[in-house]
This record gives sequence, C-alpha cells and structure tokens, in this order.
Amino acid sequence: MKKKAQEPSNGGNQKLNTYKLSALITVVNRSKADFYTDLIQSYNVNMQMGMLANGTAKQETLAYLGLANTEKTVILSVVREDKLPQLLDVLEQKFNTIRDGKGIAYTVPMSAIIGVAAFGFLADNRNR
Repeated sequence: MKKKAQEPSNGGNQKLNTYKLSALITVVNRSKADFYTDLIQSYNVNMQMGMLANGTAKQETLAYLGLANTEKTVILSVVREDKLPQLLDVLEQKFNTIRDGKGIAYTVPMSAIIGVAAFGFLADNRNR
C-alpha cells in the first residue's frame, strides 16, 4: 500500500493570517537586558536573541557625559508590524524614565520567511 504524500498543514482547517514582520534591534545596558527582554516578550514576541557587546566611546567622552558603564546587550527580536508602534512608544518611555535604563531601538523590515510553520511561530499566529 502506497502512502500519500502529506501536504503542508497549518493546523487543519485553520486559516493562517498573514502579518508583516520586522526585526527589532534594541541596545541597552547589560544590567537591564532581562527587563527589556521581558518587556518585549510581553508583546507576543516568540523569538529573541541577546548578544553581549561593549560600547566604543572613549573613556574621556564617557567621563564628560557622566557615563561609566560600557557593557551592553543587543537584543534581536522578530515582531509583527502591527505591534511595533505601541512597543516602540513603550520602549521610548522606559528609556527616558528608568534609572540606568537608556538605550536605542530601531527596526528593519523583513521581506521573506521560508516555511509556513516558521512564519506562524514568528508571527505568534495561533488561535486564541
């Protein structure tokens, strides 16, 4: 008996919603990385990666600006574009109000994702 090849599925009869995705790059002080990772994840972000980094400013410049800590974390997240405006507003607010919580955030649009399952995971596309 010959088996039929299974067609790709997105969970039976469920309709897969399509969303545009962006890469969100956030650079923060290393001591605040867990806080910002949790904050970003609260916007239904399923994929994040943190990378340790060091700032490149000269010590004289840092002393003049009253900055001492150059240890940073770069957080790379994949976010649905419909969630970005609110998330970026919250990040800006936190950058301005949290002690030692300064940072930068910017986005890069993603033009393609290979695979329905990968897209569904990255877009947090599941029935609620």
